[in-house]
Amino acid sequence: MEKIQVAVLVENHEYDVVAFQKMLDSFADCECYVQPLDLFVRDSKNQGAYDTVLWYNMNIQIPEEGTPLRNYVQDKLGADGQGIVLVHHALLCFGDWDVFTGVVGVSARRTDGMFSYHMNVPVKCVVQNGDHPVARGLRDFDIVDETYVMGEPDQPGTDILITAECEVGGKNIGWAREYKKSRVFATASGHDNRVYANADYRKLIHNAIQWTSRRC
Repeated sequence: MEKIQVAVLVENHEYDVVAFQKMLDSFADCECYVQPLDLFVRDSKNQGAYDTVLWYNMNIQIPEEGTPLRNYVQDKLGADGQGIVLVHHALLCFGDWDVFTGVVGVSARRTDGMFSYHMNVPVKCVVQNGDHPVARGLRDFDIVDETYVMGEPDQPGTDILITAECEVGGKNIGWAREYKKSRVFATASGHDNRVYANADYRKLIHNAIQWTSRRC
């Protein structure tokens, strides 16, 4: 079977490039192509060839009408069944834009007076639906991560897969849903190598890539 083709979007947020790439390289059945979001939305040659798109960018401003980014998110995202995986700060993209709310499944993401982030928080990740393909084979696991206080998933059709036990942060940190014709997995976890290097977290992301790509 051909390897899963994955576009990995980065932009507007620093991250541990080497450690993140090592996680991607551990997915033996995947070919992962890291690229800026701006390049991806302008790349008509390759854009549709990916099985899934992993978002690890944090583009805050809602794109202006008529721009390639606006056209992509508004018209093309989810339209052809291409998989969508949203990791950590990608949940915060585009403020509370209702279009992206439909993708993420969370209405209040960077709402003034509600959102906050907290560094170096011990988190126990608890599997809630082990029958779902994304959570299959996973056990509860512990990480140290940056946590978010933000709205919980509130859009219809959301399946909570992972919850968090921690002193500060959101309760639901991993969920699956559908957007238009695409499968979506979203997780609030994934700040740095203390998470990337965790074998259970890698399995979670790998499962998500497989599921959103319709390989399982």
